[in-house]
Amino acid sequence: MYRFFLVPETEMFNVLFICTANSARSIIAEALLNNVSNGRFQAFSAGSAPLGHVHPKTLEVLKGAGLSTEGLRSKSWDEFSGSDAPQMDLIITVCDAAKGEVCPVWPGHPATAHWGIEDPLRNGNEDIRPFREALRYLENRIRLFTELPMEKLEHLKLQQHMDEVAALHHEAASLK
Repeated sequence: MYRFFLVPETEMFNVLFICTANSARSIIAEALLNNVSNGRFQAFSAGSAPLGHVHPKTLEVLKGAGLSTEGLRSKSWDEFSGSDAPQMDLIITVCDAAKGEVCPVWPGHPATAHWGIEDPLRNGNEDIRPFREALRYLENRIRLFTELPMEKLEHLKLQQHMDEVAALHHEAASLK
């Protein structure tokens, strides 16, 4: 007899936001989701070619919106591809360049999505307004995401678990 279990509502849903430099858009998304998560989500961010520091205008916009900047740092997506990394449930690219890149193999084969947000640093722009605009766009999308019924998120997790079962079956078959 087989039994299937749904993901409990108390389980944390890990989300990784990716942009190339990990200095503005993905950092903003990480801060926003962690601010409104109510224990349902843990947000992370990374980049394929991280700048090495969070852009000062990003920090200015986050602080101006009353969001914590504690612990925010520019980092490589390699930190999230190892076996000791937290397993992601969803990976969201927030820039078109990152969407087109060859990504690492993510443990657990998380669901993916793309939210194209214009680069606030385009054309060397140092104006604060594009950073505020990125914050506003991401805030709207994150609000809609966090309002999804838990059943929708459980479906994503169930799909991942079933994909893992299928992978185990293929591994076992290849060992024969």
